[in-house]
Parts: sequence; C-alpha cells; structure tokens
Amino acid sequence: MTVPPLRGPWAGRTSLRRKIAALAAATALLVVAAVGVLVHLWTAQDIRGRGEARAMNTLYAAMDVYRRTGVLTDGAELDPDDLPTALRAPADAERHHVYDGHAEGNVGPSVWAAQRTGGPGSPVLGVQINLGPDRANLSRLDAAMAVASLVALAAAVPLAVYGAGLLSRRLGRVAETATRISAGDLDARSGPTKGRDEVADIAATVDRMADSLALRLRTERRFTADVAHELRTPVGGLLAAVDLLPPGETEDLLRARVRDLRDLVEDLLEISRLDAGAEEPVRVRVPLGAVVAEAVSRTGLATDVAAAAGGAADGVARTVETDPRRLERIVGNLVVNAHRHGAGPVRVTVEGPTVVVRDHGPGFPADLLLHGPRRFHTGARERGSGHGLGLTIAFGQARVLGAELLLANAPDGGAVATLRLPL
Repeated sequence: MTVPPLRGPWAGRTSLRRKIAALAAATALLVVAAVGVLVHLWTAQDIRGRGEARAMNTLYAAMDVYRRTGVLTDGAELDPDDLPTALRAPADAERHHVYDGHAEGNVGPSVWAAQRTGGPGSPVLGVQINLGPDRANLSRLDAAMAVASLVALAAAVPLAVYGAGLLSRRLGRVAETATRISAGDLDARSGPTKGRDEVADIAATVDRMADSLALRLRTERRFTADVAHELRTPVGGLLAAVDLLPPGETEDLLRARVRDLRDLVEDLLEISRLDAGAEEPVRVRVPLGAVVAEAVSRTGLATDVAAAAGGAADGVARTVETDPRRLERIVGNLVVNAHRHGAGPVRVTVEGPTVVVRDHGPGFPADLLLHGPRRFHTGARERGSGHGLGLTIAFGQARVLGAELLLANAPDGGAVATLRLPL
C-alpha cells in the first residue's frame, strides 16, 4: 500500500544549518568590523593627542631657550611659511596648537604649536610635529587587525557550521518523527535527546503527542471492534426474524436493509482486524487472471475483464503467489466502488502482476487523491453515497499482501485504481 507523498518541513526551504551558519558569519563580520573601526578611531585619537602634547612640550622648551639665548632649537622657526593660518596671528601670548591634516612636504599629517615671542606684533615661534610615522604604524595596525579578523572569521565559521549541524540534526530527527507520525506511524518516537534546551522540549512534546494519539486511536479501534462484535448477534437475529415474515415487498425491503447492516458490521470487524495488524496472508500460487475474473463475477456487475500483454500468453495464464481470498476482496471492492461512484463502462485489465480497474465517471476527488481513503468519507458529492469503507478495506488488504495500490484519474476522465502485486 502506498500513502500520499509527504513533504518534510524542510522541503523547498533553506536549511536551518545554512541559516545559522550564515547568521554566525554575518555576526562575526559585524563584530570584526566594529572592533576594527573602534580600534582604528581610538588609536588615531591617541596618536593625535600624543602629538598635540609633544608639540606643546616642544614649543615650551624651544620658547624658553629662545628667550634666554635667542637660539632656535628643536626645529622651532620664527614665522614659518607653512604655519597654518589659524596660528599666524594669535591674539595673546598663550601657546596654541592646531592639527594640520594636509601639511605639504610631510609624509603624513602633523600637529603645529605656536606662541608669540613677545607682545602684540612680535614674531610667532612655531613648532611642527610630524605624525607621519605614527600614522604609518596605524596603517600597519589596521592591516594586522584585518588579517587577524580574517583568521578569526575562518576559524569561527567552521565552528558555527559544526554547531549548526548538531542543532539541525537534532531538529531534523524531531521533524522526521513528526512526519512519520503524520503518515500514520504512531510507533515513531524521537527518543531521549542530549541537552536540556528547547529542542529537547520539542522532542519530548512530539513523543507525548504520539503517545496521546496512539492511545486515542487504540481506544477508537477497540470501541469500533466491540460495537461491531456486539452488533453481530442482533443482526443475525434480525436476519432470522426476516425469514419468518410472509413473502412480499415489505419482506424484501427489510431483508435488503438487514443485509446492508450485516455487511457494514462485517466491514467494521474487518477494518478492526486490519488496524490491529492481526491479519496474516495465506499465500498459494494461483492464476491471476482467473482469480480476478472470479472476483469480478461475484460482484454481479457488468464489467469487462481483459488480459493485456503479460497477463496471458499462448493460453497460459500468469500465476502469482498471493492470498486469493484477499486478492478477490480487493478487486471486488474496487469494481463495486467503480460502479457505485463512477460510470460505465467499467473495465478490469490484468497485465503481468498488475490489475487495473477503470471507470468513466467523474474520477476520484482531489481530497481522496491527496490524503488517501478515509472511512465513512466518500469525497465529492458527485461520487455518490456510501460508507467509504470499500477503499479503506482494499488499502488495508493490499498492505497485508505487500502490494501497492495507487489511485489516479485518467487524462480523458474516469477513475483509475492500479494494484501491483509483489513479484
């Protein structure tokens, strides 16, 4: 038996492992960039502050020597040509400094400090501290930070991928368990998981959900089996009582309704045995075409039976090893379903180990093709009335035989049921 294909929660999506790895890489890049920018700004500010302090101290020493001896020292100049405009006419005798980021003739930016040598109109003594070497060291620091950041990123990403893989595998295990449960395997469990985190909580919750569903399903099956079993006796009594009625239209009507009730009870008991896994096939080698023809004839419905290539050759019918009673049950239910919910002509084709039942009605409803047969649910209204147990039993018996039962709609209209027996 086959169930409709289920798509896992990860189908068509980016895996959680990739998302976590990408997030870790992006976070590492942001951290590296932020640290690099902060270190660069702090170091640049420190270089400027130290340059300003050196310029002021050098100016203080040069001014002291100049006032005592008239000699210029420490590179000091009087009214230097490249002195920044802001320092050319200081308004008082205090020392002033300015940061010149585009000084010409220097390797890099510089810090100027200047002070008048005397009263207003006296020459200005200026000192220039070149910050080029310090800025070169800053460039080397930036390069070292970039290399260290790349090394750290190269080490962090594989670790993030590995950690994300561990988490993804744990979540994948839980998702696989949930998928198996949704497909009907209520014995599937995630089992104990490592760690005490949200993933472990999800796994435990899924297992508890499966336990609860299994308990409710067992209770439902037991209730169905008990009800059907208890109904067999009164239904048998009704059949016996109907035989005592005088012949007539009332007797025929009652007999038909009681037989319908008996068939329903027998179907419920059969479904209960199939659900409980209590059915075991009795396999014998039989001619497939003959068994199918016998099953069709027992339905009493006008149905064409044909053997395609591989169904029979040179008058020798193909034999298969299967349980003929269960095979007849499957074929009979498919034929009855085709007549009840479809339209003629109904044709049964035997081809190799495959049996195809096709009608020319409205076809199977989309809900039935998507979710499979459900008891007491016949699908679309145009499919007719019924209990919805025929296909359920056919799928259950196919599962017992190890066969594959597929439902589809023909391109030119009509329902097609394909039974593939195991080779």
